[in-house]
Amino acid sequence: MVYCLYMPPDGEDPHSVPAARREKEGTMETLERKKVMLSGIKPSGDLTLGSYLGAIKNWAARAEQFDCYYFMADAHAITVRQKPADLRRRTLEQLAQYIACGLDPEQNTLLIQSHVPAHAELGWVLNCYTMFGELSRMTQFKDKSRKNADNINGGLFTYPCLMAADILLYQPDYVPVGEDQKQHVELARNIVQRFNGIYGQVFRMPEPYIPKVGARVMDLLNPSSKMSKSDEAGAGVVYLMDRPEDIARKFKRAVTDSDTERCVRYDPETKPGVANLMSIYAAATDRSFAQIEAEFEGQGYGVFKPAVADAVIELLRPIREEATRILADKAYLQSVYRAGAEKAAAIANRTLRKVYKKVGFVER
Repeated sequence: MVYCLYMPPDGEDPHSVPAARREKEGTMETLERKKVMLSGIKPSGDLTLGSYLGAIKNWAARAEQFDCYYFMADAHAITVRQKPADLRRRTLEQLAQYIACGLDPEQNTLLIQSHVPAHAELGWVLNCYTMFGELSRMTQFKDKSRKNADNINGGLFTYPCLMAADILLYQPDYVPVGEDQKQHVELARNIVQRFNGIYGQVFRMPEPYIPKVGARVMDLLNPSSKMSKSDEAGAGVVYLMDRPEDIARKFKRAVTDSDTERCVRYDPETKPGVANLMSIYAAATDRSFAQIEAEFEGQGYGVFKPAVADAVIELLRPIREEATRILADKAYLQSVYRAGAEKAAAIANRTLRKVYKKVGFVER
């Protein structure tokens, strides 16, 4: 799960603030504040090369333009049974890897989802304003039910309400989404329309926004499927913390194609395996497909696959080394996620208080 959002920091449209209040509160500063971006990834598996090239690599550059919040979505992870020790380990490893990938905690807010109770609290309220039919139509519930037939729990059914809470707590203007998350944005919009229709203007209506996306990395052994951190076998998945020798072995076994041409040419329709390797090499080296084709002209896959492996090894080496160093400093990691939760909670709780008042809860 990855989703993002943008919003004014105070949860309001600055241009709608009355002039008297602008003068009183010094709102020229408010008008110039950064908008906010928030994204979450479940620590249900180790972060992959696909996670990095497809999303995280692009996050660091946004700190100058946006006030960024990135979290470990551990509450979402438990819709599927997790080993507690593994979930804790992966959560902290993911935090360390975020930092190692360039997300400076001084410029970005990094937090663990379960450390901001407002996410779960608003999620429950939104459960009560979401219809059974809406949830039963969610395609990811159907997919996950097939994969986890022995554990079709309530959380698996209602987690889109928690996802809507993750977003709406921060009063977004836009929600950049990938193809697999569009349905969740539409559900969040339905919830906003229903809730605001009853109680007035409580939530801002989020608009879907299609961002510039990073490389789409497919499984090395099955180029028709995305490289997934939930792949239990992992034979076609490159993880950020993989050792160089493991990366080399995985690329050596990577699927190319079965034709007699055996040339390095970008053709996703007829040569999906080669196209995937070219996409990875392009992202790792900043070369164009035309440059890659010229570089390996007449050399075949026996030369190309090791070259891709070497490029990925060098790309991930500083991330792996820095993440290892950070993980050894438990006090530092704790200071990062505590500070992140404190900052995020200050924003999220403003929305939650407004919601609680509207639905009739006695003020705490």
